[in-house]
Amino acid sequence: MKTLQNNIGRGIAGAVLSLGLAGCSVKNFAIKEIASSLAEGSGSAFAQEADIAFAGQAIPFSLKLVESLLAAQPDNPDLLLAASAGFTQYAKGWVEQPADFEADDDFFASQVQYKRAVAFYLRAFEYGLSGLEATHPGFRAGFRSDPMATVSRLGADDVELAYWTAAALGSAISHSRTDPELLAQLPAVNALADRALALEPDWSWGAIHELMITLKAAGTGDPDLIREAVIGHFNEAVRISGGASASAYVNLAEAVSIQDQDRAGYERLLGQALAIDANTHVDNRLAILIAQQRAEWLLGRVDDLFLE
Repeated sequence: MKTLQNNIGRGIAGAVLSLGLAGCSVKNFAIKEIASSLAEGSGSAFAQEADIAFAGQAIPFSLKLVESLLAAQPDNPDLLLAASAGFTQYAKGWVEQPADFEADDDFFASQVQYKRAVAFYLRAFEYGLSGLEATHPGFRAGFRSDPMATVSRLGADDVELAYWTAAALGSAISHSRTDPELLAQLPAVNALADRALALEPDWSWGAIHELMITLKAAGTGDPDLIREAVIGHFNEAVRISGGASASAYVNLAEAVSIQDQDRAGYERLLGQALAIDANTHVDNRLAILIAQQRAEWLLGRVDDLFLE
């Protein structure tokens, strides 16, 4: 998970309260101004938060605020970006990950939470797809019929939305392995992620490379070539982030070390994730802490995951 957006800018609450009293043109202008604030990413209050639970309690309010604004301007690209990014991140950090943590103790409760996560991911995907449709008419239909040709229409300004759209659908697919309709969209996810990577490989601390670690590891083909590709994306993510992205180490530990039954490598990678000082990377502090929370949990499962 990468930079968490500040979905509540200064003055947004007051602006929203005034919308019902405003004329149509003033109301639309106000919504556009709020949407622009919502779409601003790094350096946000959420990204800098040091309390994971507190952030998780606040995020649903901001997401419902975004959805209420979308009801008035359903094609606003800034609002659609905020919704796609926000629901993806909330599902990952506050629904799916806690479900992983409790799966061994309460299997049925965790399954309920996984279903919630998938629903949020699909909602995020639809918002992302709507955002790409808003700026590239015909994108939605083309993405389903000919994803390779369709994603080639995207440019540098589309990278952020392309990333979140791909991440949302890819995450939904990872928990829907028995859903043939969703599985059939995996090539489209890869096409979208590949396009984003080609357009801006260094975007957001190497976030696209981290996404590629997961996508490549889940793919089919020559295991050696897959492993080489995964490690290549990991190395790039580490280079771009200066070694400060805890999730890169966690992703590789789960994608490669478990498969290779490399216990020493697994423990080393998770140790590297935990060694990162989140307080020296304030703009990504919350994302680092969430990844470190997962690293601690994974270390606690080492005897269950490795035969020796």
